[in-house]
Amino acid sequence: MDIGVAGVGRIGEMHATHLAELDGREAPDKILLFDPVPERAEAVADSLPEHVTAVASFDELLAADGVVIATPTDTHADLVRRAVQAKTPVLCEKPLGPDMPTMTDLVKEIDASGVEVVVGFQRRFDPATVAVRRRLRSGEAGSVYLVRAAIIDHVPPPKEYIPTSGGLFKDCLIHDLDMVPWLIGEPVVEVWASGSVLVDQAFADAGDVDNAVVTLRFASGAHAQLTAGRHQPVGYDCRLEVYASKQTLAVGWDEHAPLVRVEPDPIEPKQPWDSFMQRYKNAYLNELRVFADVIAGRAENPSPARESLNSLRLAEACEESMRNGRPVRLEAQ
Repeated sequence: MDIGVAGVGRIGEMHATHLAELDGREAPDKILLFDPVPERAEAVADSLPEHVTAVASFDELLAADGVVIATPTDTHADLVRRAVQAKTPVLCEKPLGPDMPTMTDLVKEIDASGVEVVVGFQRRFDPATVAVRRRLRSGEAGSVYLVRAAIIDHVPPPKEYIPTSGGLFKDCLIHDLDMVPWLIGEPVVEVWASGSVLVDQAFADAGDVDNAVVTLRFASGAHAQLTAGRHQPVGYDCRLEVYASKQTLAVGWDEHAPLVRVEPDPIEPKQPWDSFMQRYKNAYLNELRVFADVIAGRAENPSPARESLNSLRLAEACEESMRNGRPVRLEAQ
């Protein structure tokens, strides 16, 4: 099996490195890299094993058995469309498209084509998060009362990335906007969001915010409180709590949590994560293993394109709520 990687910036290089680490039946025979920046793909390929090579165009990747798309957000829809038209399965970083009209049209094409497109929401491949979902869906944890989630970068992203990121809701918080409804299994009926620029004026210059809070209300009356930010001075911060009628479940409350505890016997964080790539390495590896199995017909797609419409819809509702300063009601889909 040959797999291509389009875009080898920080995310694409990570995917290429992880592909080269895979073993067993999921390990690619060849890994092909393309990047529009001259010589970037060659430099990454030279740092990896011999079965990783650079190619001169995106079209050359489409001859592979599958392609990973890790280019800037505003290029995803076009490249996914080209891959689908070539009948090449895709693993694409989120989101597939920059807005709902673009996404809706693209998902219709994907559905009609029969080509598998896996959306890169890595939490769906994280063992602890999957365990939370299993307990919720089986009834073991009981009915959900409240969910709290935090996602905060250790250091802000590069300034040149900010204008093309899609914004805090579509770039960062979209992971929680995908994960929480996926865990609970019921629709969001109301969204309230607020944001501020507290870290760097560069976010305001790009029409973005660097700190935000979101409240989701679900059809059952359960709520989720989501927080996101671009700077956590101690380390990368990504935690989840689910309060339910039988159990309270938590993910991310371990020695890596970048929290300075100030009780009488204070506990300092021992090994805080530096970044989401370090924190979710196992999830990213699992994502690639599952993608290989999806290509080979050994597994069903756990993160299909149509489901990712919901997270983008919620992200746009967050943006609308923040602009207008009031909750946004959502009709059931």
